[in-house]
Amino acid sequence: MLDMPRAREVFEASDDFTVGIEEEFGILDPDTLSLTQRYDELRTAADEDDVLRPRVAGELISSEIEIRSAKGAGFSDAVASQREARARLFRLAADHGAQLSSTGAHPWSPWWEQRIIDTEHYKRLEHDLGYVARRNNTFSLHVHVGIRGADRAIAVCDRARQVLPELLAISANSPFLDGFDSGLASARSQIFTRSFPRCGIPEPFGDWAAYASHVELLIRTHSIIEHTQLWWSIRPHHSFGTVELRICDAQSSAEESTALAGLAVACIAQAALDYDDGISPDPAPQRLVDENLWRAIRYGMEGRMIDIDRSEEYPAAALPDRLLAWTAPARGALGIEPALPERNGAQRQREAVEGGATIQEAFAAEVGTAQSTYAVEGVTT
Repeated sequence: MLDMPRAREVFEASDDFTVGIEEEFGILDPDTLSLTQRYDELRTAADEDDVLRPRVAGELISSEIEIRSAKGAGFSDAVASQREARARLFRLAADHGAQLSSTGAHPWSPWWEQRIIDTEHYKRLEHDLGYVARRNNTFSLHVHVGIRGADRAIAVCDRARQVLPELLAISANSPFLDGFDSGLASARSQIFTRSFPRCGIPEPFGDWAAYASHVELLIRTHSIIEHTQLWWSIRPHHSFGTVELRICDAQSSAEESTALAGLAVACIAQAALDYDDGISPDPAPQRLVDENLWRAIRYGMEGRMIDIDRSEEYPAAALPDRLLAWTAPARGALGIEPALPERNGAQRQREAVEGGATIQEAFAAEVGTAQSTYAVEGVTT
C-alpha cells in the first residue's frame, strides 16, 4: 500500500544532490545481433560477482538487463560505481557468449518474440497493460538526484518539465524499428512515452499536497497499487527521496551516457538552486511542452524547438549550448563538465544508412562502439 505521509518523510530527510544512474542494455546473439532471451542466465552468473550482485536488475523483457550504480554522494561517485559495474557486466556477457547493445530500441527484433520476465511485478504489468507492455522493447538512461524537502522536490519536477523534451532531443538514439527507418529520432519514446498510462511529461502539481492528493485518488480508484506505476518522464521516487529523470534514450557509448547523465543531473540540481534563489517562473503550458516533446521525438537534433518563454522557434542544434549555459551554476558547484558529442546516435545511424550502409550495418557499428567503451572502463580485479 502506498504510504504518502511516509513518502513525504523520506523527502524531508533526503540529502541534496546524491546521485544514482540506471542504464538498460539489450542482450544480443553475437552472430546475428538480434535480441536473445538470456536475462535469467546472466542474472544467475552476476550473482557470483560481488560487485554485480546488487547492481544488476531485470527490466520487463528477458532480452534486457539493467545496471544500477550505487548511491553516490555526488555525480563522480555514481559514475565511478557505474563504470565498474558496466565493465564487469560486458565482460560477463562476453564470457557467456552474448553481446550487449545500448540504443533506444532494437532496429529489427520482433517485439512479439520477446518474453516478459517471470516475476509477479512484470506478469501483473503484462496482465494490466497487454499489448502496451509487450510492445515496449525499449532501452533508456535514468538518473536519480537527491532533493531535500517534499515541496521542493515537486517544485523541481515542475520546473524541469520544460527541459525534458530538450534532453530527449539530445539523447535521441532509436531511428530504426521493425527493420525500417521509423521516420522518428526516438522511436523508443513513441512506443513507451506515448503509449503507457501515466507516462510522458506530467502536468505541474504545485506542491506535495496536490501531488499526494492525486496519488491517493489513483490508489482509491484502483488505478495503481505502487508508485512505480507512475511512469512519468520525471517523478519523485518515494523510496529514495530523489527526483528521477527518465526521458533519455540509452546511449551507444559509455562517454555519451556519462555526459548525458551529467547534464541531466545538472538540470535537476539547477532547478533546485533556482527554487532556493526564489526563481520560480510560472510552469510551462502543457500544450507547449507536449509540442516540444513531439518535435524531439520526430526530429531530435535535426529540427526546431519552441522557446516557450519567448514564443519563438530556435534550431535544436543549439540545445546543448543552451542547457549548458542554464546549468552553469549547478555544474560549477557539483563539478560536472559533460563532453557532449557533436552528433547523437540517431544522426549517426541515419547518416550511415544514407551513406550506403544497411540498417544492420549501422546498428552493428553502434554495438561495436558499446563493446569498445562500456566494456573497458573501470575494471578492477
